[in-house]
Amino acid sequence: MGEDPMDDKLFWKDAVYAALAGLAAEMAEQPVINKDAVIAEIPPDPQMGDLGFPMFPFAKIFRKAPPAIATLVAGKLAAGAASSLGPYVNIRFDRAAVARRVLDAVLNSPDNFCTADALKGSRVMVEFSSPNTNKPLHLGHLRNDALGESIARILAAAGAEVRKVCIINDRGIHICKSMLAYKECGNSATPESARVKSDRFVGDYYVRFTKLSQEDSGAEERAQELLRKWEAGDEETVTLWKKMNDWTVRGMKETYVRTGISFDQYYFESETYRKGKDEVLKGLEQGLWTREEDGSVQADLTADGLDKKVLLRKDGTSLYITQDFGTAILRHHDWPFDRLVYVVGSEQRYHFQVLFLLLDKMGFEWARNLYHLSYGMVNLPEGRMKSREGTVVDADDLINELRDMALEEIRGKEREEIVGDAMETAEKIALGALHYYLLQITPERDMLFNPQESLSFTGNTGPYLQYMGARISSILRRDEAAAARTVPLNAALLGSDEEWELIKMISQYPQAVESAAREMNPSLITAWLYELSKNFSRFYHAAPVLTAPNPELARARLALCEAVLAVLRRALNLVCIPFLESM
Repeated sequence: MGEDPMDDKLFWKDAVYAALAGLAAEMAEQPVINKDAVIAEIPPDPQMGDLGFPMFPFAKIFRKAPPAIATLVAGKLAAGAASSLGPYVNIRFDRAAVARRVLDAVLNSPDNFCTADALKGSRVMVEFSSPNTNKPLHLGHLRNDALGESIARILAAAGAEVRKVCIINDRGIHICKSMLAYKECGNSATPESARVKSDRFVGDYYVRFTKLSQEDSGAEERAQELLRKWEAGDEETVTLWKKMNDWTVRGMKETYVRTGISFDQYYFESETYRKGKDEVLKGLEQGLWTREEDGSVQADLTADGLDKKVLLRKDGTSLYITQDFGTAILRHHDWPFDRLVYVVGSEQRYHFQVLFLLLDKMGFEWARNLYHLSYGMVNLPEGRMKSREGTVVDADDLINELRDMALEEIRGKEREEIVGDAMETAEKIALGALHYYLLQITPERDMLFNPQESLSFTGNTGPYLQYMGARISSILRRDEAAAARTVPLNAALLGSDEEWELIKMISQYPQAVESAAREMNPSLITAWLYELSKNFSRFYHAAPVLTAPNPELARARLALCEAVLAVLRRALNLVCIPFLESM
């Protein structure tokens, strides 16, 4: 059946198809069997077998009830491996053969086993985070960052060449609002003099602008004037802009390092919007859009089922869509991609419909390969966050809270000596809790983030998966090297139901990676991880490892533990969960 652990599924699909074709050939009219109608399913109860093939699609062809067809097909297949149960042909794999192949593949070449080649040869650029320089990263950014980083890792594991990019929105009216508040209320303070993290320091002035504008009706106009001065290159305005942007970007990068997020290249809106303006004006000359009576440039998309879209304001200043033109064009020039994925909230869905359509109208063929990975809002139980009102939960504050809660748990269970550096371990538990909670939900769904719930060491959580990794590591450390590992490995001894379920789960991992990459959905990996961990827990309680009845069985079970750990570590990495040797 070949060397790939998934070959059994393909083998039996071919076998069932051949049996159906054989039955058809025995009929007078010799009907044609569509191979695509032969579908393999996983039975709801493992006792039924490892694969099930429903016979419903063939009832009309054979003019028989599906159970009768299942009986005939099973009779043509290998005795002992195939049986019929109602309308299904059920297959049982050769457990010993599969166990040998899976363990051999994982233990001898874990990196090769844990990757797929479905996207081999493709170049995918992933844009995510996209922060503004008027505030620090917050809980919404954390979901975006986790999604972007995870998707990039999953695509790479599926064989794609991946480039991670970040657009820093460092210009625009929102930036000028922070600048105005600091200019009028800052008294030359600095993050150092205020003893505040630099990005938080700038964000505080964005909140302060709201209060300022409530007290002073002219504040909005003064902010607009700052924007005009900035675009005109006014020296004093540009100097203030550079100083405040540097503060914010410095603080953001500290948070990226802390959370394990990285980028291959940063783009800055202040550097790309001019390219966008040039492209808009070029399109105006070509008659793609029109200049309105008020002086603005607009694209009429009503014929495409959309609305009119302003591309340049009446005063000539740019909008988000303007800089997005320039950024996309520069990116393809820098690194010609096969696909560009934008990880951006669902509230921007219309914006990307317009952007992709306009780039296509401008003649860029690659515009048809742009994709908006839309994700839902993330809030806390107490309600929706609002940046300008100061109700946003800063990323660092949330991670600090989770870390402190984890540290309290470690100390409460008196495990400081076991885990080594308790603070470092608590930080990793916090990140595991955070990233798992954010990624276990399919991207498009809105979600509530419950810090206390995310940190549970039992159930469907990141710390539970980390605990499983630590437990397996502990088993392997306690193996008294001489005894079991000197015995030849006989994987055929792994015949119990608990061992078999683990082996099947491991064998399905490459397919889980491929599915997650194609659907751009990390929750498929988190779901797989949770099932693997539950199966390992059942195995651990049912099948003694170090105290197995004989050295040969101990050796086989240790090898199974090693295989589970190898795949678990790599899967955790795909969803940005730090691996822990001890907890």
